[in-house]
Amino acid sequence: MARSMILSLRAASLALCAMGLAACGGSGKEVGEFKNDWTGNEIKIMQLQDPKVTGVVCHLAHFDRGVWDRIGNGNWFENPSNSSISCLQSGQITVGSIDLDKSGEEVFDQSQSLVFKQLAVRRIYDPGTDSLMYVSFSRTIVDGSAKMSLSTVALYGRDVTWPAGKPAAE
Repeated sequence: MARSMILSLRAASLALCAMGLAACGGSGKEVGEFKNDWTGNEIKIMQLQDPKVTGVVCHLAHFDRGVWDRIGNGNWFENPSNSSISCLQSGQITVGSIDLDKSGEEVFDQSQSLVFKQLAVRRIYDPGTDSLMYVSFSRTIVDGSAKMSLSTVALYGRDVTWPAGKPAAE
């Protein structure tokens, strides 16, 4: 009886760990990864397509903890909030119906823990410089402030299609 209970608890623990590790994944297309230390921690690089802006691609690098790091340091169900983003023109740019206010809109998010912590990317249009800004950030406050990274794609002087009409500069 006790042996079967221990085996059941062990199976339940493994299933919970697997669900937690799966929750730390995300959407986007993974185009690169490499181990950066002996504990199996990895830097993963995701290719992100803006759903409302064609011809722009972003690459988001983020940290993915390895099993040995999880065992040694605890926090089984979360990854650090560190990220870096770089965006560029990858073809003819067509800007669809995007949010033009100063807060922009979210174009990507990925869970970094079982609950609460998320890594996100927000697009903001700057009419004064005719550029798109992509900001990667964590929704969780870390050491007093959110960690973030910024990349800008200039639209000025480029052949850009605005099906709904280009907004006026401020």
